[in-house]
Amino acid sequence: MRLLLKIGLVPLFLCAAQAAVTGTVTNGTTGKPQAATTVTLYKFGQGGMEPVDKTTTDAQGNFAIDQDTTGTPGPSMIRVEIDNVTYNHIMPPGTPTTGIHMSVYNASPQPGAAKVSKHMLLFEPANGQMVVNETILYQNDGKTTWSDPRNGTLRFYLPAAANGQVDVKATAPDGMPVPVPTGKTAQPNVFDGKFEIKPGETRFDLTYTVPYTEGAAYSGKVVTDDENTYLITPAGVTMKAAGVTDLGTEPRTQAHIYGLPGHSYKIELTGTEAAAPDQPAADADNSGPQIEQIMPRVYGKALWIIGLVLGILALGFAILYRASPAGKESR
Repeated sequence: MRLLLKIGLVPLFLCAAQAAVTGTVTNGTTGKPQAATTVTLYKFGQGGMEPVDKTTTDAQGNFAIDQDTTGTPGPSMIRVEIDNVTYNHIMPPGTPTTGIHMSVYNASPQPGAAKVSKHMLLFEPANGQMVVNETILYQNDGKTTWSDPRNGTLRFYLPAAANGQVDVKATAPDGMPVPVPTGKTAQPNVFDGKFEIKPGETRFDLTYTVPYTEGAAYSGKVVTDDENTYLITPAGVTMKAAGVTDLGTEPRTQAHIYGLPGHSYKIELTGTEAAAPDQPAADADNSGPQIEQIMPRVYGKALWIIGLVLGILALGFAILYRASPAGKESR
């Protein structure tokens, strides 16, 4: 009998030893193991990330996939889906593929604790046109994912002069930048974006182009309840606007930052964008963190500036803004 038990355990032991990808999935909403959930392994192929194998978690949330990721030319990825929301764990070549810990969350159509923490608008005028880059950061400090496939989670104003043309990408706490489907709402010039807001920080990057005349008034709106909204002009461009708080210049890019206390703005821009003092014009578009270089080239320079400005705001400008008598109260 003892011999039979030992023989019976051999296949199970070998199976566990051969499993190249192992881990545990926990439900962050309930704090319990996520049982009976499909876990899919993706590998980098000719068409991008392609599914190669899948399994199901056991009662303790554990999973094991008998696939060797050694020698894969690009990253591998584990994906888990719950309540029609996917959660990813990226495994770059050479990183551990065993003992992976993943958290998933129940989804709700209500925002819960999710709210906009920062909203930044960068205006880049040139040659009769102006590129507007918006970055909207959502912070979700709760334990549920905000997912509303019907009405969307993102709301943004798109001026009529943009002719409905806008490029929107989102970066989830556990993911890479991906395109976001958008559509018109019942409100004039207000659009929605359908993308889930998971616990943590989710970033939306929007880009659109409008006609530009130097010195002419340009108006826009903010349709979300933002705690901190900032208008930014690159080096060489001067902004004239009423009711904004001058927060100074970002040292490296020389971009100028203004705090917006309301839900609308009317600005006048003059000048032409110039390269930052320490950034040669020839390679300005190739700057910035690697994750930003993954985006299309049109995003490179704008995201580099916005990324630096976000760092400056986190370190000091936001505190100065809130301390100012003219600063905006949370709304």
